[in-house]
Amino acid sequence: MAEMETSVPTLTLEPNQASTVAQDMAAFADSTFQSVEEEKAKEAKREANAIQINEDMLTEQEKAAVNDFYTKIDIRDSNMVMQYGAAAQKNIANFSENALNNVRTKDLGEIGQDLASLVTELKTVGEVEKKGIAGFFQKKKHELDSLKNTYAKAEANVDKIVKNLENHQVVLMKDIAMFDQMYDLNMKYYKELTMYIIAGKKRLEQARTVELEELRKKAEETGAQEDAQAYNDFANLCNRFEKKLHDLELTRMISIQMGPQTRLLQNNDTQMLEKIQSSLINTIPLWKSQMVLALGIEHGRQATAAQSAVTQMTNDLLKKNADTLKMATIETAKEAERSVVDIETLKHTNEQLITTLDEVMKIQTEGAQKRKEAEAELGRIEGELKQKLLELKSNG
Repeated sequence: MAEMETSVPTLTLEPNQASTVAQDMAAFADSTFQSVEEEKAKEAKREANAIQINEDMLTEQEKAAVNDFYTKIDIRDSNMVMQYGAAAQKNIANFSENALNNVRTKDLGEIGQDLASLVTELKTVGEVEKKGIAGFFQKKKHELDSLKNTYAKAEANVDKIVKNLENHQVVLMKDIAMFDQMYDLNMKYYKELTMYIIAGKKRLEQARTVELEELRKKAEETGAQEDAQAYNDFANLCNRFEKKLHDLELTRMISIQMGPQTRLLQNNDTQMLEKIQSSLINTIPLWKSQMVLALGIEHGRQATAAQSAVTQMTNDLLKKNADTLKMATIETAKEAERSVVDIETLKHTNEQLITTLDEVMKIQTEGAQKRKEAEAELGRIEGELKQKLLELKSNG
């Protein structure tokens, strides 16, 4: 379609050479057909990849537990139906709240500020160092003490920042371990909800295929109003239990989403921890080595007897020190500007979560529609049954 809109029309003086309306419409029809086919193929692929909640996702021990449990479910007990799986749902809710509180209380921006302060401190001292050494050879001996004091003050500031970074490092390591525990705990709740849902579906299927069918046959055989009412009441109980299972499926989906979300938060902490580790192991020791190098050069200069040798050494040391400090500054700046998380990764994760939410909303809508249709069908069944009862009564 884009090519049809942007292509330049062909001008001709021969009417037979011009494209006909039929050809253009055929091309449009082909394009539309391809679009429909692509949508169908995409929908078929989504349908093929849809996850079915059944016993295939359980271990043999879990299957045995479900088979032992579902027979104990009493659909006629309204209180039990209301509380069915509520404990697991509450665990998921508490888990989500804890994860949210952890995000609220975490301030990765403070770590970023400390890293930025460290880079600024190192770069600033580097600039002072170059200026100080450049003019030092033309000044008196006491200026060496001033240079030492400058380094000592900068080192004190750096050590303070390092202490803060080490504290952040300990907190991040604890948080990373905690996220592992949270992920495992979420998997446990997810598995528990899955077992509740499968057990509930097995019990609901049994109730509808056996008990409800028996009540229907009895109502048809006796023609009694109380039997018809018993059948209708039990059908309503089955519908209520089905809605409860649907609620559990929604909670299970929340648990599924919490898995990648937890790993994303953990990955953020891991990336920040690696950046701190790199600063503590590489950047700071390199900077201190440059401090020692600069001071050592100064002491060596004072021991040089010949002025010409001192001048030559000064030029050599200045070049070498400038190159070394430039390299350290560039590497530090590069490290500070490096991205923590790939934007494409965040975009992909966000798209997947949005897609998942769309699918959940679609499932909810379809479920509501099916229940509405089932309710209407039950009404028609009850009306037919009552009509049949009236016919039996009139014939009697």
